[in-house]
Amino acid sequence: MKKEYKLELHELNKLTQDVLDTFSNGVIILRGDLAAGKTTLVKAFAKKLGCDEEVTSPTFSLQQCYGEKIFHYDIYNHGLEHFISLGMLEELDKEGLHFIEWGDDALVELLESAGIDVMTIDIKKISDKAREYSICTH
Repeated sequence: MKKEYKLELHELNKLTQDVLDTFSNGVIILRGDLAAGKTTLVKAFAKKLGCDEEVTSPTFSLQQCYGEKIFHYDIYNHGLEHFISLGMLEELDKEGLHFIEWGDDALVELLESAGIDVMTIDIKKISDKAREYSICTH
């Protein structure tokens, strides 16, 4: 399944609802340039799922957990090999949504081979208030 959205940031509720209607467990890989809105999108999902915690970028901590079913990772600084060496792939077996910022096609292939449901969301900044989202379920 592939879907395209062009949305203002205040319209993310539509995107999050569409995703959650078909994908409620697995890994969502978020890709886009710096400041494209990856963490902003995780915030929108967390809000939609009723999480009241403050969602922040896990750039320096590698992982943030929100409640028992929302997990947020950033592999930009250390890469996939470091992520694997820390045993983080085992974390992805937990029930819930796992958002991974900066994942690539190698990660998609690895997760698919492990039988983990994967979705990618590519984010392109159109303006300060609008983004283009390309969603693909693998």
